Amino acid sequence: MTDFTMTTDGDGVATITWDVAAKSMNVMSTAAFGLLSDLVDQALADAAVKGIIITSGKKDFAGGMDLNVIAEMRAGGAQTIFDGVMTMHKVLRKIELAGMDPKTKKGGKPIVAALPGTALGIGLELPLSCHRIIAADNPKAKIGLPEIMVGIFPGAGGTTRLVRKMGAMMAAPFLLEGKLSDPKSAKAAGLIDEVVAPDQLLARAKEWVLAAKDADLVKPWDDKGYKMPGGAPYNPAGFMTFVGASAMVLGKTMGVYPAAKALLSAVYEGALVPFDVALRIEARWFTSVLLNPSSSAMIRSLFINKEALEKGANRPSVADQSVKKLGVIGAGMMGAGIAYVAALTGIEVVLIDAAQESADRGKAHSADLLDKGIQRRKVTAEKKTEVLDRILATTDYAALAGCDLVVEAVFEDPKVKAEVTAKVEAAVGAECIYASNTSTLPISMLAKASARPEQFIGIHFFSPVDKMNLVEIIRGKQTGDVAVAKALDFVRAIRKTPIVVNDARFFYANRCIIPYINEGIRMVAEGVEPALIENAAKLVGMPLGPLQLVDETSIDLGVKIAKATKAAMGEAYPDGAVDVVLFWMADQGRMGRKSNSGFYAYDSAGKREDLWEGLAAQYPHGSDPELTTVQHRLLMAQVLEAVRALEDGVLTDIREGDVGAILGWGFAPWSGGPFSWLDIIGAPRAVEICEKLVAGFGARFEAPALLREMAAKGESFYGRFAAQKAA
Repeated sequence: MTDFTMTTDGDGVATITWDVAAKSMNVMSTAAFGLLSDLVDQALADAAVKGIIITSGKKDFAGGMDLNVIAEMRAGGAQTIFDGVMTMHKVLRKIELAGMDPKTKKGGKPIVAALPGTALGIGLELPLSCHRIIAADNPKAKIGLPEIMVGIFPGAGGTTRLVRKMGAMMAAPFLLEGKLSDPKSAKAAGLIDEVVAPDQLLARAKEWVLAAKDADLVKPWDDKGYKMPGGAPYNPAGFMTFVGASAMVLGKTMGVYPAAKALLSAVYEGALVPFDVALRIEARWFTSVLLNPSSSAMIRSLFINKEALEKGANRPSVADQSVKKLGVIGAGMMGAGIAYVAALTGIEVVLIDAAQESADRGKAHSADLLDKGIQRRKVTAEKKTEVLDRILATTDYAALAGCDLVVEAVFEDPKVKAEVTAKVEAAVGAECIYASNTSTLPISMLAKASARPEQFIGIHFFSPVDKMNLVEIIRGKQTGDVAVAKALDFVRAIRKTPIVVNDARFFYANRCIIPYINEGIRMVAEGVEPALIENAAKLVGMPLGPLQLVDETSIDLGVKIAKATKAAMGEAYPDGAVDVVLFWMADQGRMGRKSNSGFYAYDSAGKREDLWEGLAAQYPHGSDPELTTVQHRLLMAQVLEAVRALEDGVLTDIREGDVGAILGWGFAPWSGGPFSWLDIIGAPRAVEICEKLVAGFGARFEAPALLREMAAKGESFYGRFAAQKAA
């Protein structure tokens, strides 16, 4: 075990260097924690050592805890988790007290954390136990505690120390939102102590160690008379802070994220007692959260599975297919967004539209986004020029010569797309991969217009492209492995998360989200109070209610999709009741947010106000169903389609189903995704819910055969399909 090594120089300064072999980023393991503890003991016991620097041998400090440690702790049960966390507390507390006399607080050895780059999770909790934190001036570095984003909270003292260091109010964004900061912003917030030039990092750390006095080593909470910044809960000001924090947490999480409630409880209860007792309270709440199935599901989907997909878990075994020159056909919002994210990551882009004015407007979209980045000090003027120079806006298809990937993002009309396909293939080389950014049209159908269907693939971006992280890659019936690899390598290059699905109308994401919207609209037609529909969705963890979502995507788009689907399905079309409402809204000219009128009312500036009063007049309010019934309808509308997509072979990996659902349309992140949610409640319970919904609302809620089979066998999705994937 060489994760940590220690050297001592002639001036008596020991440097403990964290450098995990064969990993690009340091992560903490149980064995490494033990080694760190031993090295600290050696340094504290060595009379020749005057102080300690803890730093990294890599460009970054650390990315967090090794997830295998969390998995091992969880497998051992509550006592194993609690004991493991308390062991970490013991090591970090030893660093914090640094051998000082417990009564006089004198005689300790100064310990400083020197951060060359990113420091996340335990990578910040360890520095927080040191006496000073000095970071290199590295604008790309991220410093923070993002645990809440994957369903847990900082449990190695980060929660307790940060609140005592900054106060509950100032610490809230870093703990409850997982806010990450660059070094200068972190210093301004009080998260760290100093920022220095990278080449001065270790020299400054050594200088501080040699100059530190006894008083510099005593943390505020270990000093007599310590008072929590902003006030403790029993202080009038502190009381109001915690009341406000509780309301804020409930408002943001709707009560469905257990980690947020546990974190707030740990902070509140810990603030009432001495520091060491507060650490035990933090450990108990962390244990509770780690045993919650929501935590397991979120970690699996939002960290382990997401990372695996981004690293090419389902990439065909073919040579590197990095994109050197990209063509984008169609300079509307989607095409312009694709051009921007590609150019931003160093790819040369040809952006084509039918009119030069439109092409220029598409390039101007990149300029606008870069200007916003300059205003936020995230982008320099030089970077803006560099990115814009990579985008050629033109009407000339001949400019596509040399492109190895072309993404078509024109109007959703098969005839228009076929014309573009012919023009592109006449201008590019024989090896170029052609991708359609369609959101609904089957790729195999569109590929009929191509002379090279094995090189034809779907790449479905979500809007707005610069903000949405998911990209859905659709393999047509004749799509070859090279095309799939090219699409995956492109998505990885632009730093987004891919899922690969097989071809079918609506693919995976839209296949699941359209029934969610439709179920909300059905309930409007039934006379269910629209506010109940919207709030039921939010109370179960959906970021947007179905009515707000259709307003955001536009009602006229919904009408177009409905008409096209009905034309394709004929008498089997199941959504006539939905169309009655949707078409009536369109007839009223209420097209959603873009027209400042939809299911919601909007003010003249486009700000959403209350639900539109006209709904009540057209669809009078009847008797409202129970909240749980509404939630089950909204959830099952999505979840059952996900299961059917797996049955039909559209999905081939449940990891992609879960990650795609959360990143694509915001499916209740606390659940880990539709398959994780089914595993949480169990297949038998899911079938029971389906049977009740079928009796009350129709055959669309019929449990798929796969779900019934799993219920009968007592199987879980991850137990059955993750094992198959591993095999």
